[in-house]
Amino acid sequence: MEIHPETPSEGTLMSARFPAEDIKRMMGHLRLMGTPFGIAFVDRPMLSNSRPALLAAEFAREQGKFQAFHDAVFAAYFSFGLDIGDLDVLRQIASDVGIDADALAGAVKSGKHLPMLERTKEDAARLGVTGVPTFVINDKRTIVGAQPLDVFRKTLRSV
Repeated sequence: MEIHPETPSEGTLMSARFPAEDIKRMMGHLRLMGTPFGIAFVDRPMLSNSRPALLAAEFAREQGKFQAFHDAVFAAYFSFGLDIGDLDVLRQIASDVGIDADALAGAVKSGKHLPMLERTKEDAARLGVTGVPTFVINDKRTIVGAQPLDVFRKTLRSV
């Protein structure tokens, strides 16, 4: 699911989208949630258009490299502050995880996987997904956002 699908292809300044106090609170929450798992979150001045990364991830799935690519994109965006809407960034990530960067770039440019993204968006709307990440448990319960482990435990016990 796209992060802020209305984001222009070149991205947008975080400060143009969110008040400074909201950015500070969000980053503090992410850092608090990531620390126990060794995930570092950096301040990012830009909100990337996530569509190219999602298209690239579908190509990576076809290559049997989805998880490695997904993890690398997550780290690139959240831990290193890179623009995951930039095809050159995605090409480098592809190369780093053993995917043909030229083939990936061609797949992204062609829009080959756009129908998959549209189906995913429709499925998310049907399930009432309003944000990412959203965890759907047994098609009954949802957990939205980066939540403490206890929220997951409590929800799993209730289903």
